[in-house]
Amino acid sequence: MLRIKTIFNSTYQFQRLFSLYKTNNEKNSMSSPAILNSTIKTLIDKKQYKQAVDLCYQNLEKCTNYTISIAINACNILNDYQRGIDIKEKIPSNALENSYIQTSLIRFYTQCHDIDNALHLFSSITKKNSFIYTAMFKGLISNNMPEKVLDLFDEMTFKPDKFILAVLFNACGEVANDRAMKIGRKLLDDMLNNYRNDIVLLNSAIDMLMKFGDVQGAERIFGSIKTKDIITYNAMMKGYIRNKIYEKSLDLFEQINFNVDDVTYIIVFNACAQLANDRAIKIGKKLLHEMPNIHRNNNVLLTSAIDMLMKFGEVENAEHFVKLIRNKNIMTYGALMNGYNINGEPWKCLKIFQEIKQKNIVLNEIIWNLVIGSYSQIGMIRQAEYISNQIPLHIQNEKQIQNSMIHMWGKCGSIVKAQNVFKLVYDPGTVTYNAMINGFGLNGMGSEAIELYREMPNNLHNEISHICVLNACSHSGLLHQAQNIFNEINLKTEKIVTIMVDCLSRLFLFDEALNMIDEYEKKNSPCFVMYMCLLSGARNNRNRNLSEKIYNRMKYLFPDQKQRLGSGVVLLSNIYSSVGEHQLAKNFRSSQIKELGVKVKMGLSWTDANGEIVAFKAHDHSHPQSREIHAEAGRIHRELIEDGYKCDSSWVTRELYEEETIESALCGHSERLAIAFNFIQRPIPEFIQVTKNLRVCGDCHEATKRIARIRQREIIVRDANRIHHFYKNGQCSCQDHF
Repeated sequence: MLRIKTIFNSTYQFQRLFSLYKTNNEKNSMSSPAILNSTIKTLIDKKQYKQAVDLCYQNLEKCTNYTISIAINACNILNDYQRGIDIKEKIPSNALENSYIQTSLIRFYTQCHDIDNALHLFSSITKKNSFIYTAMFKGLISNNMPEKVLDLFDEMTFKPDKFILAVLFNACGEVANDRAMKIGRKLLDDMLNNYRNDIVLLNSAIDMLMKFGDVQGAERIFGSIKTKDIITYNAMMKGYIRNKIYEKSLDLFEQINFNVDDVTYIIVFNACAQLANDRAIKIGKKLLHEMPNIHRNNNVLLTSAIDMLMKFGEVENAEHFVKLIRNKNIMTYGALMNGYNINGEPWKCLKIFQEIKQKNIVLNEIIWNLVIGSYSQIGMIRQAEYISNQIPLHIQNEKQIQNSMIHMWGKCGSIVKAQNVFKLVYDPGTVTYNAMINGFGLNGMGSEAIELYREMPNNLHNEISHICVLNACSHSGLLHQAQNIFNEINLKTEKIVTIMVDCLSRLFLFDEALNMIDEYEKKNSPCFVMYMCLLSGARNNRNRNLSEKIYNRMKYLFPDQKQRLGSGVVLLSNIYSSVGEHQLAKNFRSSQIKELGVKVKMGLSWTDANGEIVAFKAHDHSHPQSREIHAEAGRIHRELIEDGYKCDSSWVTRELYEEETIESALCGHSERLAIAFNFIQRPIPEFIQVTKNLRVCGDCHEATKRIARIRQREIIVRDANRIHHFYKNGQCSCQDHF
């Protein structure tokens, strides 16, 4: 092949020559092929791809095979499929046998997702070389067909070079089944000695082994590399994250002693987000604070930072970084929406959803999933109906969306709608069954949860399946059934044992619960949540002595878990109040909260009345209709008194203020105000729905049963633990087991 290297001393000189060539070409079709090919190459070097492609197409018969190949590559850069096809149609048949052109055409077809033509061309080539195999393999991987790479590899008649090996490692890692692992490991074992120092190849091998879950194998290769680059560290850290070994990822990051790249920042932010513990928060915030400005223009990196900050609970800080992104894309909005959901701010998530719609951004499955997640948190049936009617049919038929909708309807208290979606799912998998079992459990339908768990194919059962059905048993008081299922489970994880402790504690079987914890701790580290389950049961039993012992043991075992210990303080102080020790409760609560340095979550209840979501806190007077709401609450209280209701002073969890009574303290609870708000609406809603971020108190539970019967309205209350259906006959779905 003739190659001509023309040196242009200036842009002016090149433009003059290009202009001269075009003028000559118009006058004389026999202009110099050497100048033509050199001009096309220089145009491509200067990224003037359209001019280069047009010039090649107009003078194809004078172009060398190499020039034609780079012109086809330029069509890829321009995303101009039609022009590429036009050039291909004009290529002489003998030129189509040139490996440069064949390789470029394979790249062109695969990048345009025309796999059929790529494979047809590939199969027609009798003398395939390394470049052709590499192009075909890469194209298949980019089109999510890594399994086909392994099929073609089986047909190879020569040993792969280092370029093919790197692509094969990638394909094996993507497939990661038994066949791929066998091929990948054999390729690694048979690798030539002179390749074992090739850092690019070894980085690919590390990535492959990590995708196999062979962390030790990846670590051996990492240890064998004498001069590691940032890509090596990135491959290892990413592999640790993939295998959920987040701490090791941070350990490795702290060993890096040279400048990191954008990929490193993204990986470390991801690891910190997954951990979200004190160490991760310190590393993540320090890295973000010291990040040079050059990295602050990368939207993917900033989106990772936003995700990390949201998982740290630093919503305002995350919002600050959102403002730095000028051209927000669907990934940025997705991270922001997910962050709001994580931090219990679904209304903000829905506000972002409206912003996306106004910008006419195409809504994908991920965004719809996040929106469904927001309505799951809000927990209002009418609101959920509104959003489900907006979801396009082709999105509704996606299994992940169907799973989310089952979960949403379950959390909104509409089991019938959840079951309707469940029946529509083609070939339900583990997640689908788990969502439905969990929905039954939340709504006090323990027997139905057990029945579906038994119908579920055994090979689909996983840890979450066991947790959901045991939780359903716990909330329905089905101890015997829970024990049978628990005994059938081979691998009793921390979460599974915790649910069983919760089941025993709810039935006040504290000796059995403590024995189970002691047995677990013989081989495992103590679990905070197990003790919280025990403390919660002791609170319901008003067992002061046991509660104190449990709390003191928690402080001893978990001194660093200050925020979670704050929840224990609230429970124990409530126990003191329930036995009339209000001053002790006040002193204990204030001193312990101050010592721990934490904030206590404010109780909130929200409701949906005629399409409006309204939130209330206890004794709230902020609503414009506050006077009418409190007047209605007073009327309801008088009706309750006439019905024989008596306030249960044990649920007054603080010292009364001046001129405050037990009745006024309890009647001002946020859920009572939310219920009263519904009754001043015209027309009064057919059913009333309230969601509460804390557990419903025993006095409000008794009052709501009576209100449902007296006012003949079904009332659905979702608290922090479960959903209560208060029926018109004065009964609750939880059968007072809460």
